Amino acid sequence: MGDITLWGNPPIPVLLRRSARARRISLRLSQLDGRVTLTLPKRLPQAQALAFLQEKESWLRRHLADQVSSVKIAPGVLLPVEGVEHRVFPGEGRIVRTFQAETGSELHVPGPPDRVAARLNGHLKALARDRLAVASDLYAAQLGLDYTRLTLRDTRSRWGSCTAAGGLMYSWRLVLAPPEVLAYVAAHEVAHLAEMNHSRAFWETVSRIHGDWQAPRQWLGEHGAGLHRYRFED
Repeated sequence: MGDITLWGNPPIPVLLRRSARARRISLRLSQLDGRVTLTLPKRLPQAQALAFLQEKESWLRRHLADQVSSVKIAPGVLLPVEGVEHRVFPGEGRIVRTFQAETGSELHVPGPPDRVAARLNGHLKALARDRLAVASDLYAAQLGLDYTRLTLRDTRSRWGSCTAAGGLMYSWRLVLAPPEVLAYVAAHEVAHLAEMNHSRAFWETVSRIHGDWQAPRQWLGEHGAGLHRYRFED
């Protein structure tokens, strides 16, 4: 249906949607990007939906205020890589380098300051591809199955997916999380090569090739949204 605005300080853009399946009005606030969606039954008057939105305004503003602010990547900021926080510094040479200093881990990024974010983004995507390929190969070998391709995206709705044709897709931001979290997501998606569902047999497959998955799954539920706070583009 389009966007509407809940006026106030600040104004809140709201995506208004109608659904033939909806039985009641629902209001959703994305924990990943702060997007607000108001879904209403197909024949419900829009005025009734707007009244519902106004009733929930205090709740909505409170939860928006609680969301973690974004971090623009630039020299001086802290950025987690494989679960360890690194301070970003300008660097020399042609590649991003990791150093261990007395004050903690550091990432030295070559190039002009206005290119630090882009250079670091490329480095992280390459690292993510390497780590996810190794994990996917390991778990696929345990199942005796092959996947057809591996792609990376900056997805906000899911950490990974597996197509019926055997294609694996992952969020490159998994490389910011602890290694055991990345490994769990890889095992989860590879398990779909054998079980294209979330049945008991699927979770048994995940346990068989990965071991305990509850802890990394819980970590994603509690901290995963925070991985999207790091902004590499304007």
